[in-house]
Amino acid sequence: MPTEQEENVTITATINRAKLDVFRWRYELSIPKKLALAIGVAALTGLLAQARFYLPWSPVPLTGQTFGALLAGVLLGTWWGGASMALYAGLGATGVPWFQGWSGGFAYLTGPTGGYIIGFILAALFLGYFTDKFVRARSFTVMMGLMLFASFVLIYGPGLLQLNLWLANVKGQEATFGQLLTMGAVPFLAGDAAKAAIAALIARGITPKAAYGKEQDGDKWSGWRIP
Repeated sequence: MPTEQEENVTITATINRAKLDVFRWRYELSIPKKLALAIGVAALTGLLAQARFYLPWSPVPLTGQTFGALLAGVLLGTWWGGASMALYAGLGATGVPWFQGWSGGFAYLTGPTGGYIIGFILAALFLGYFTDKFVRARSFTVMMGLMLFASFVLIYGPGLLQLNLWLANVKGQEATFGQLLTMGAVPFLAGDAAKAAIAALIARGITPKAAYGKEQDGDKWSGWRIP
């Protein structure tokens, strides 16, 4: 009979093989199937958007959307992860009611939070690229760093820019950089860091630690310890 250690090794190998097979499968899917998955991730992001909390001094609510955007690229890869967030933004702009508060329409994208949604597309493209191209990026430590950059630069950047334009053009209010940070960034730093940590843990758990496509470091991974 196999020992407990041998059984654990077999179970671990089976799980790792399953993760590799799933990611290779989604890598090789036909375009209609990839499109269906992209729409599914967009719908998941819309569902997460309904978890929201408003702050009295800011027109920007705390929502769960960022979590969906961070995982989109990991789950679908570069282009289809980005496509899922583009579908979320585009279909929502046409009236699909999956923005926060079950709302939709182009006016939402021109409002105070529209820039963050554009940032979701950039974040998904960025994280999808690293997930696709580098086995090493699938570690918790590296993925956490990438997700923090995606959140605080790629999402907050367009978000704060749009917020500033909205305040100036709609509210007639000239905001300083410090005021913009107070309204559109500082209150959300801890929550978004926590979402990034959870998303990085999920990414660490579901991504294979072996090459499944055209990774640039696919011939080097076997000598690494990936935490």
